[in-house]
Amino acid sequence: MAKQTGVITLKGPIGRLSFYKTKDGYLAREKGGVEKSRIMNDPRFARTRENIREFTDNANSSKLLRDALRPVISKIGDKRLNLRITQVMMQVLKSDESSVRGDRRVKLGNWDLLKDMELNAGSSLSSTLFFDIQTADSPSAWQVQIPAFVPGDMIAIPNGATHYRLSATGVAVDFDSGIRTVSATGTGALSVLETSEAQSLSVDKGQLSGTHFVYLLTVEFIQIVNGVEYAINNGAHNAAKILDTSKTS
Repeated sequence: MAKQTGVITLKGPIGRLSFYKTKDGYLAREKGGVEKSRIMNDPRFARTRENIREFTDNANSSKLLRDALRPVISKIGDKRLNLRITQVMMQVLKSDESSVRGDRRVKLGNWDLLKDMELNAGSSLSSTLFFDIQTADSPSAWQVQIPAFVPGDMIAIPNGATHYRLSATGVAVDFDSGIRTVSATGTGALSVLETSEAQSLSVDKGQLSGTHFVYLLTVEFIQIVNGVEYAINNGAHNAAKILDTSKTS
């Protein structure tokens, strides 16, 4: 690797040379690697082409799911969540038992591998809510049964939080059409000082259109001052978990 020592500093490619800046100064290197045309046609790169096709499907499928989950993800302070979703979706792709290598697809894999996934690695739902969570599934709705509880005893309340909110969310995606839909219901802001009554959160399946579904429960902590809501530590303590999954094809 060459290092630039003159007074002229360059950045970017010139012919087969690429100039770039690092903490050690301006460096230069020659363009290398195998040409794309060879990768796409040479029989010796057949396995590489297989990996490319599956990687592309996984990347597109993961993005679609992330976009559908955006209302939940936007409140979760986990910077590595996108990577973890991509990794789990690759496991789903590799579980496709009906396709040959290179043609495996996320939509044909074991969708249940997403079940029990925590969306915040630093604050799991199981380490935040300490009461039993019951779910019920019917053709028209997915429900979460919340028992009566005292927040101080049954929730890990972060410093500064005056209120919390529980939400049930259903997400549907169609990998062929690229369609995504979301349906959610929540408790509203509840005081951390007041006993919560038993209640049911119901996701209306009539609002969901797709072939692959995930259902989540989320707890969000907030501070309310003079009627204004403020996030606690950029969502670092908020938790969400995929409790159920289903698919129609």
